[in-house]
Amino acid sequence: MTWFMRDDRIVFGEIVLTEHQQGPPGYVHGGASAALLDEAMGMAVWAAGYRVVAVNLNVDFSHPVPLGVKIAISARVIGQEGRAIHASGEIALPDGQIAVVSKGVYVEAPHLVGNVRAEHPSPGA
Repeated sequence: MTWFMRDDRIVFGEIVLTEHQQGPPGYVHGGASAALLDEAMGMAVWAAGYRVVAVNLNVDFSHPVPLGVKIAISARVIGQEGRAIHASGEIALPDGQIAVVSKGVYVEAPHLVGNVRAEHPSPGA
């Protein structure tokens, strides 16, 4: 999955999930949706300059996510309280309907994550 960042600091990406992420027949497993949202929210927090780990995730499922269609995932930092950074995320269906929403709390933990850095592919790679 490739993540992008808009000028307003929203992280986003699109993906088509397959039977490898299936839960109920024809639909995405809730755990796969939760993992995508955790990844997106974590990326938004990291892009804001924090080195964090998740300490709490809340995921609300409004509509089933079908397999084989392009879904959009987005996330943003929504606040900070001390060491806790709060983020939110959502999964949108092709028609724009929001199927899954999440909120996460991430805590700065540089001793756990070290000096991770993003690599940029070389031209032509």
